[in-house]
Amino acid sequence: MKLRVYIDTSVIGGCLDEEFAQDSRYVLEMANRGGMVLLVSDLLGRELDNAPPDVRAILAQLSADAVERVYMSEESEDLLTKYLDAHVVGVQQTNDAHHVALASIARADVVLSWNFRHIVHLDKIHMFNAVNLCEGYPMMEIRSPREFV
Repeated sequence: MKLRVYIDTSVIGGCLDEEFAQDSRYVLEMANRGGMVLLVSDLLGRELDNAPPDVRAILAQLSADAVERVYMSEESEDLLTKYLDAHVVGVQQTNDAHHVALASIARADVVLSWNFRHIVHLDKIHMFNAVNLCEGYPMMEIRSPREFV
């Protein structure tokens, strides 16, 4: 069974960042070679709507077999609210928490992000997982692409 890997917008943008490009690109290449399936949310798509064209083009380079689409829903909004109520992140980071909610609901094997302040941060990971357990969702593995590859 292939790993189901949720990526947030920072992984896509990381493809064009000197510090993160190698690892971000490797994740996408692994998916295109069939080594895993990337969970791509409509939230990621909305965030990319405001990105430069060269960043938006990266997502289009993924093969259809490499991607599983996941969608915001009432369930994801409810879990997001639980994260906010638990002060995992502030309201300014609503999208960051929504990415974790979408991954949790989709039962992703891992969440990949370069967001070290609000997602890939040990205290935040513990808090996301505490809420998940209280709400009946699995604990999430949350890592940077560098830790994953």
